[in-house]
Amino acid sequence: MSRAQSARASGNARSIAAQLLNRIERDGAYANLVLASADLPERDAGLITELVYGVTRMRRALDHLIDGFVSDPPELTTRNLLRIGTYQLHMMDTPAYAAVSETVEAASRRQRGFVNAVLRRVADVQPAWPTEAVRLSYPDWLVEQLEADLGGSEAHAALEQMNQPSPVTTRPDGYVQDLASQWVAELVDPQPGERVLDMCAGPGGKSTALAGSSVTVVAADHRRHRASLVAANAAKTSATLAGVIAGDGRHPPFRPHSFDRVLVDAPCSGLGVLGRRADARWRVKPDDVEELAHLQAELVRAAFSLVRPGGVVVYSVCTMTKAETVDIDDMVARELPDAVPFPISDARWRPRGRGALVLPQDHNTDAMFAVKYKTS
Repeated sequence: MSRAQSARASGNARSIAAQLLNRIERDGAYANLVLASADLPERDAGLITELVYGVTRMRRALDHLIDGFVSDPPELTTRNLLRIGTYQLHMMDTPAYAAVSETVEAASRRQRGFVNAVLRRVADVQPAWPTEAVRLSYPDWLVEQLEADLGGSEAHAALEQMNQPSPVTTRPDGYVQDLASQWVAELVDPQPGERVLDMCAGPGGKSTALAGSSVTVVAADHRRHRASLVAANAAKTSATLAGVIAGDGRHPPFRPHSFDRVLVDAPCSGLGVLGRRADARWRVKPDDVEELAHLQAELVRAAFSLVRPGGVVVYSVCTMTKAETVDIDDMVARELPDAVPFPISDARWRPRGRGALVLPQDHNTDAMFAVKYKTS
């Protein structure tokens, strides 16, 4: 391939990445689904994927670097090409001549001079960040919330870690599941002959991990399509489930006290999985946390109505906010004084209130909170 052909191919990769980024920002599409549905050229698939995920994560920081050299806001495709070039310059350590020339090649003829001029100036700038939220590229409210709930240093370390691509972990049965989620299933620790309910089971990772020849596992989820995913993943992993139910966990279709153990892996803000959900940081809003905490409390109350005396309830969420973690346990302490928390002594977890927490920087996993109770 000649140098000219190589430049055109590289430019095309950046053009494709810009169009995918347009869909994410303009249409509200999910980054992982956009990439999964795109017919990417095999040679450039890795580069396009890195650019789409990286620019989506670092959008705010990139815009800060760009906007110092832009008088009028550019239209979206041009903005995304500037972000792509800036990402290469400051976060991929691409040589300046390559990052600039190949991004300019992807621009329309009308915009090439503008893109070239801005990126050449961005290449020479030494970043000066006005706030940690800008440097880390998260909304102000999210950074402030986690600083208040975790302390500044832990919050910043967690957010920094989630700006890195998350590792892919595959269980022996072939199911891809983050280690922290696997550790939650371990906390449930079903014993032979017991009946176990996974109350919010979709897409089925924890249900299939809990299933065993001597354990009866029932999986439920409020959303029918997620219940279907549980059944499909059980088939793929050869996990034996006693049933998959589409039903509202707040009003469960089961007899009271009919399970030995109940797992409430509750819907949450997902602020602990931003490393693998590049666009989620721009979707979650402050009110979502409060609304989800209300739902989580309802689910936990229902779970205790389903477990037998002497049984076990495990509550878990893949987030770090106080409202969705220790505040839910505070509700249990007030309303359900007969629920006795187990100490979680596993060294992979750090103590958090009466439960335990894993932060992304601890083991390069998702963040996860869990608390385990025994009923009397």
